[in-house]
Amino acid sequence: MKFLHLIQMSLSRRRIRTIFTLLCIFIAFLLFGVVMAVRTAFTLGVDIAGLDRLVLINKVTLILPLPISYAQRIQQTPGVETVTHQTWFNGAYQQPTNVLTTIVVEPAPFLAIYPEFKLSAAEVEAWLADRQGAVVGKNLAARYGWKIGDRIPLSSPIWEPKEPWEFNIVGIYDGEASVDKTQFFFRYDYFDENRNENLKGNVGWYIVKIGDKSKALELSRTFDEMFANSGAETKTTTEKGFVESFAKQVGDIGSITVAIASTVLFMFGLVAASTMVQSVRERTSELAVLKTLGFSDIRILLLVLGESLFMTLLGGGLGLAAAWLVVHQGDPTGGLLPVFILPASNIAVGIGLMALMGLVAGALPAVEAMRLRITDALRKT
Repeated sequence: MKFLHLIQMSLSRRRIRTIFTLLCIFIAFLLFGVVMAVRTAFTLGVDIAGLDRLVLINKVTLILPLPISYAQRIQQTPGVETVTHQTWFNGAYQQPTNVLTTIVVEPAPFLAIYPEFKLSAAEVEAWLADRQGAVVGKNLAARYGWKIGDRIPLSSPIWEPKEPWEFNIVGIYDGEASVDKTQFFFRYDYFDENRNENLKGNVGWYIVKIGDKSKALELSRTFDEMFANSGAETKTTTEKGFVESFAKQVGDIGSITVAIASTVLFMFGLVAASTMVQSVRERTSELAVLKTLGFSDIRILLLVLGESLFMTLLGGGLGLAAAWLVVHQGDPTGGLLPVFILPASNIAVGIGLMALMGLVAGALPAVEAMRLRITDALRKT
């Protein structure tokens, strides 16, 4: 309690300076929290992608399709549990610029491979019964006011239909906070039946669920050798590697956001260090008196470090709490960042950075205070 009282008295000597320093630290960790949420939004698909799920794409480019006949050969490979395929539809709702994340799937194997997408038994049954059925994410449905039973028209600049693309909403999926709830999934059989004849019998890419993730590399080579020298050779990787390479097409968002957060914390860390240096220099006579009263050098060192830690933890804690409240309000971009959360791991990192900032900012003035000689300090007063 004595230490806490001394820390409180020291920080209240220059209240305006202390308030502005706390405000700087508050802003630093508010920005840290928001920037980490943005980073998570861009990289979370990488973090949750399965190492036991392999993705086969056309060796030349993801844009080129693969024959649907590959599915049977892949399924017969030892070590394979389930195989399915997906195709990018590039659907737009109401106007061409309003593009949705629209993916063509096979309902049963898709749900078996991706249990994180939560649908009720009745919704699954309805999807299997309706060729034009589609399931959409909870957030996407909320954005447009969709509900089960609605009929939704879409357009696509890629796929020319025999009849206009129209879908019946038969399910609205949910999931954990890390699941993207802005996607639109519909059935492959309807897609293949209604698209241009010349493109029938092809899919975008395959997803393979394997029984042992330690054999991912071995099976990847097996698949690529299986389709070598064919009309559509494959390139196989883990889903994690596939999502990571796809995310990097827009740049290394993770490194950019970390660089921004580091720069902000470094700048405001200098402010905190400057404050502590000035505070100690103004109190040399007081520190000398404390030493005269019996405070050891170690206790003086801990006192100054305690002041620095108290300031960074208070300001940083409030800033991180404010960031959590901001992020908790949801995606501020209206759907461009479908998974907008501040993970507990980033909060833990933030608390660690607060402690580190406090120790670094207070280290030099604390050492100076510890080495302070009573006679020298009193001679200056």
